[in-house]
Amino acid sequence: MKTYTVGQSALLHACFTSRQSALVWLPLRLYLGWMWLEAGMGKLTDPAWVGSSAGAAMTGFAKGAIAKATGVHPAVEAWYAAFLQNVVIPNAVPWGYLITAGEILVGAALILGFLVGVSAFFGVFMNFNFLFAGTTSANPRMVLMGLALMLAWRVAGYYGLDRYALPVVQKYLGPRHEWS
Repeated sequence: MKTYTVGQSALLHACFTSRQSALVWLPLRLYLGWMWLEAGMGKLTDPAWVGSSAGAAMTGFAKGAIAKATGVHPAVEAWYAAFLQNVVIPNAVPWGYLITAGEILVGAALILGFLVGVSAFFGVFMNFNFLFAGTTSANPRMVLMGLALMLAWRVAGYYGLDRYALPVVQKYLGPRHEWS
């Protein structure tokens, strides 16, 4: 049986693999990281998220999303409203802490350039949950930036901790990536 190999185009290589593109990804990574960090720090200083009234903001957010699950063309699908009603609201306090910590960790990791692909994935995952809850705001823009960083994971953190972390991780998980 004959096998074929499909090579990477020069444009894709320049954007997602070549170290020279790392400077292009740096401002995007820092901007998205700052957006996440700022959102998480805002929650960290809000007693309705993680303070004396922890869970109040999460409950309000979930109830607002559930209210959008009615009508002919609901903004929130029934399965997600059921998830919010049966899982999130009864556990609003831990969910508030989890979201706050997640936003801070994603933001810090992106700013530091640490495991950029993984960090961007978790950011996109949170953005999709916010979108499923009927909240647009900056979420669509953040999804696009996060997806771009996920595609550029090899070089997006080159000017950051990934320059040192990826060779160590890849030593144990697979062949070492050589910076080109």
